[in-house]
Formats: sequence, structure tokens, C-alpha cells
Amino acid sequence: MTPDLQHTTVLLDEAVDALLGGAGPEPAGTWVDATFGRGGHSRHILLRLGPQGRLVAFDKDPEAIAEATRITDARFSIRHEGFRHLADLPPGSAAGVLMDLGVSSPQIDSPGRGFSFRFDGPLDMRMDTTRGESVAQWLATAEVQQIAEVIRDYGEERFAGPIAKAIVARREERGPLATTAELADLVAGAVKTRESGQNPATRTFQALRIFINAELEELQQALEASLRVLQPGGRLVVISFHSLEDRIVKQFIAQHSKDVYDRRAPFAPPKVMKLVALDRVKPSAAEVAANPRSRSAIMRVAERTEAPA
Repeated sequence: MTPDLQHTTVLLDEAVDALLGGAGPEPAGTWVDATFGRGGHSRHILLRLGPQGRLVAFDKDPEAIAEATRITDARFSIRHEGFRHLADLPPGSAAGVLMDLGVSSPQIDSPGRGFSFRFDGPLDMRMDTTRGESVAQWLATAEVQQIAEVIRDYGEERFAGPIAKAIVARREERGPLATTAELADLVAGAVKTRESGQNPATRTFQALRIFINAELEELQQALEASLRVLQPGGRLVVISFHSLEDRIVKQFIAQHSKDVYDRRAPFAPPKVMKLVALDRVKPSAAEVAANPRSRSAIMRVAERTEAPA
């Protein structure tokens, strides 16, 4: 990793402490870093695991996979797959699962990845650059209504309609958008009022990134898979960076943290709750001062309940 593309892991100690909590001084078993990124959490977990511990990581970014090859610890392995593939692990095989959502700093700060409006580069935004459709390719054919729905639903952008119309009008007049600078300039012209301290393109870039990578759908699939692979007493730790992600995590934990009664069979025993919510943590003021990108992070911790008798 080049020096100017370093990544500072958010809630490093807090996440690993929550994940390994109660596991003893030299944890054994199989642990999962479902979103390797640049490996900050994985390396810290490996420092804490005992000789019989194992760490399985997932990531669909080829650059993350390349970074993972630098870890020579025999207890570590990584899969070039999105974290919905947690479902491929054997049932009850994981002592704990960590998910650090969002985009890593090297992804944001690399112009060639197209994630940021701060740099001019190809309008790509794919987490996995080896497959799938880029944002530029999708915008080249999508209809106004489709574009508006994505920007509104995934970016919570109130000017989604005017932005979508501007994108299609530009496509019809001069050809499809190809670069991040072109999209940022177009959005700036369509957004009539700006939030203080925020670039007018922020919500649109967020929306297109989430959509093109199916991030929210994959998060839901990964959360469901975590219930199946976690052992009783295993921890689920999820770090979110925007309200759409956190809402899904919060609702998922709440849904599975209560006994469910079937109204059609009022005398039948309830379906036993599967999770216990343990904690909600935000970065300290010192961490936010040192790493402003951590300011929106929220970490939620839950524990898999004992299997019903």
C-alpha cells in the first residue's frame, strides 16, 4: 500500500474487545472478519488469538485480497467473496463475526476507483473490479425514474428528480458521463441548496456506490447468515457509517432479540429469541479528532443466545 493511501481502522480496540469478549486470554475456535478491507481488525484479532484460534476473512476487492497476502500467519485465510458468503460456512462454526461496513480510505483516495468526487477519475465505484457493471455503464442506459429512485432511496437526496433528469439530458446531448468530475459538476448544477459543509454531490455518490455494489441487500444477507454460523454465545459486531446501514443492523438485532409468538397458535410455545443486544458504541472525541472519517461510525454488539433445548 502506498504511503498516501493508508487506512486508519475505526474503533479498532473497541471492536476487537467486543468480538473476543468472554473468550478467555487465548481464544481458540474460528473467528470471522467479514469485511477485511486493509486488514486492521484482522491483524489485531490475530494478535489476540491463541495457537488454536483461526481467522477467516472475506473481501471482494482485489486490492484487499492483495493486501491480505502480506499476512503470513498460518491461522489466517481469506476468501475473495462478498460477506454474504458467510452462508457458505458450516452451521455453528463461528465463535464470532465482525463486519466493518463502508469504504476503506485507499478506495476513496484512489482516483482510479471512482468513489470520490474529490478526484477526477473513471466513474466506476465497484468494490470488485473484476466483475459487474460500473456506475458509468449503468448510467449510460438507465431511465430517469430508475436513476431518481436510486439517488432518493440510497442517498436520501431530495433533489433526486432534477439530478436524474440532468444526467439523462446530458447523455442525450453529449453522450454518457464517464468521469467523477463530470458527475460532480452536473450534480452541483442540479442541487439548488447545499447542506453546510457538505459537497452537493455527497449523497448522489453515496447512493450510486451503494446501489452498484448491492450493499444493503448484501448486508441483510450477511446478517441472516451470521445467525446460522454463530455458535451459542458467539458475538456479532457491526460497524456502520451511515443511517441506512445502521437502521438495518438495529432493526435486525431488535427483531431477533425477543420471543416471537404466533397469533394463529396462541397456546404454542414462542420462537425463542436468537440474539441479545449488548452495546452501542461511537468513536471517542479523541478518535474523531485524529480520524475525522470515523465521526459517523456506530458499532452495535449482540450475542447469539444458547440453542433452545
